[in-house]
Amino acid sequence: MLKKFDEKRNELKPYGLTCELWQPNLMIRPDRHNEIEINYLPKGSITYLIHQQKFTVNKGSTVVFWALLPHQIVDFTEESPYYVITIPFSMLRHWELPKFFLDRLFKGEVQSLGQQEDADLSNKLFDRWVNELGSLTLDLHHACELEICAFLERFAIKTLTTHQSIKRVDFPLLNLVEKMAVFIARNFTKPIKVKDVASEVGLHPDYANAIFKKSFNTSISSYLVEQRVLYAQRELITTHENIASIAFKSGFSSISRFNASFKKYNDMTPRRYRTLMKSAQS
Repeated sequence: MLKKFDEKRNELKPYGLTCELWQPNLMIRPDRHNEIEINYLPKGSITYLIHQQKFTVNKGSTVVFWALLPHQIVDFTEESPYYVITIPFSMLRHWELPKFFLDRLFKGEVQSLGQQEDADLSNKLFDRWVNELGSLTLDLHHACELEICAFLERFAIKTLTTHQSIKRVDFPLLNLVEKMAVFIARNFTKPIKVKDVASEVGLHPDYANAIFKKSFNTSISSYLVEQRVLYAQRELITTHENIASIAFKSGFSSISRFNASFKKYNDMTPRRYRTLMKSAQS
């Protein structure tokens, strides 16, 4: 089933790990979600307005960008479906992608590669990810994660070495809220607090929290907790580590705080969550 942008969706609502076929359509407002986004166009072309600059994705091209930057389709040449992958930061942290690649993304650069020789392979890969991530089989989801990670790593290497096919765009300096989001994305598993996030951008914690809440509709502390819980969810499903280790690895300062926060977002304890997810895999 082809997807179209939902003009009524809440700004900054996460998509999660997805690979889906989208129908291009003119967007009356930008989308924003604090995830990495990959677009691949087998046919046609799409012109985005990203952070107030136009960027055209042509047939056979793959682009990767930080989707917290406002992005909006303002033109397209034909109604051919294209692929969209979204990747949460809680997952990206496990992948250990090249630092130069992540640094460019967090500076607001759109990274692009033109049509590659292995276009047929790319089509097959993206089709498989659409089908398998759309299933309820967690083992297949994990296999897709590994494949998408490898795809991104190859993409990063090619953008560094295949200069003639790169079309990177340098955007204006990130605003203070975006800088705070970058700091949180890089450090949420550490025992950072609101004052640390505010200090990163040279603001008083109260003011930093106020402007962050205006953009994200949530406080810095709540956003930190949410990122840590998302990270813990993945650890509970994909590892055999004990729950106490996962709590501290996710950035929580105590087991009791971890349990309370996890239950708030999932309506169940971490232990119960792990049991249910593991049973679903068997």
